[in-house]
Amino acid sequence: MNKDKTILRALAGERQETPPIWMMRQAGRYLPEYRATRAEAGDFLSLCYNSELAAEVTLQPIRRYGFDAAILFADILLLPQALGVDLWFETGEGPRMSTTTTADELAGLRATADIHETLNPIYETVRILSRELPRETTLIGFAGAPWTVATYMIAGRGTKDQGPAHALKAENRAVFEGILDRLTEATIEYLSKQIEAGAEVVKLFDSWAGSLKGDDFVKYALNPAAKITQALKHRHPGIPVIAFPREAGEGYVGFAKATGADCIAIDNSVSAEWVAQNVQPDSCVQGNLASSHMVTGGDDLIIETKRIVNALKGGPHIFNLGHGITPDANPDNVQIMINTIREA
Repeated sequence: MNKDKTILRALAGERQETPPIWMMRQAGRYLPEYRATRAEAGDFLSLCYNSELAAEVTLQPIRRYGFDAAILFADILLLPQALGVDLWFETGEGPRMSTTTTADELAGLRATADIHETLNPIYETVRILSRELPRETTLIGFAGAPWTVATYMIAGRGTKDQGPAHALKAENRAVFEGILDRLTEATIEYLSKQIEAGAEVVKLFDSWAGSLKGDDFVKYALNPAAKITQALKHRHPGIPVIAFPREAGEGYVGFAKATGADCIAIDNSVSAEWVAQNVQPDSCVQGNLASSHMVTGGDDLIIETKRIVNALKGGPHIFNLGHGITPDANPDNVQIMINTIREA
C-alpha cells in the first residue's frame, strides 16, 4: 500500500485527523473545462469512448481542487451496451435503451466473454490515468450494481420508482433473475479488467437499492454485491471495494460484513451521527454531505461540512457527498468545502 495515498489508508481502516476527500461526479457539467471537452468530443458517449478525452475530464477536477482520488469517467450503462443493448442519450432527457424483458431478449445478449471489445477504450482510459495522476492520488474504477443497471435495461430509461423492474420481478421472476445473474457475471469481468489496467479501488453504485425492501434487498442488492466483491478479492487480493446501496436506511447496517466491502458510501437521508453509531464500527464510511450545498453554499455549507467531519472523526472516513454533484453547482463552493475540511 502506498502510504502517501490517504484514500487507501482510510479503506484499510485507518482513522485520520483530516479525512481524505473526493466527490461523486466530480468530473462533470458544473465545470466549464468539462463542458469544453465534451463539446470537443461531440456527445456524451463519444466522450466516454475517447480514452484521451475521458482521461482529460477525469484529471480536470484533480488539477483544479487536488482531490485525494480520481474516479474513472465513464457511465454505468456502458456495460449493458457492451452486452448488446442499444443505448443512446436524448438531449435534456438522459439515457434511452432498447428493453430487455423477455426470455428471448435475455438469450440474445452477448456472452460475457465478448464485452471487452466494446469496453477496451475504458480500460485504456484507466491505463492513461494510472500513468498521469499525481502519485498521491488514488484511482477509482467503478460499475453500476446489477439491480440498478437492470432497472434501466427493463424500462429502457430511468424511472422514478423503478416500477417496470419491480413489475417484471413479480410477473416473470426467471427472466428478472436471469438479467441480474448476467449483469453480476459481466460486472465481475468488467471491474477485473479495470483493476488489471490500474484501478486501485473499485466502487459499486447501486443508486436504486433503496426501492428494494425486505428479502428483495438481500436477494437483489446485498447478495450480488457480495458475489462481485468476493470474486474480485479472490482474483485481486487486497483490492479495496466501496459499496453504495443508496437510500438503504437500516440496510446499511451490517452491509460491509455481509458483502466483504471495505467501505460503505452513505447518502444524506441518514445522519452522520447515526452512521458513526451503526455503520462505522464495521468499516470505513464515505459521505455524506447533501449535494444541494454545492449549489447554495454560504454558512450552511461550512456548518454541515464541519458537523459531518466531527461526527465521523472517531473512525475511518472518506469525505464525499451523499450523491453526485449536480450541473448547477458553483465550483467555488467545492473549494470552500475542501478548505473547511482541511483547515478544521
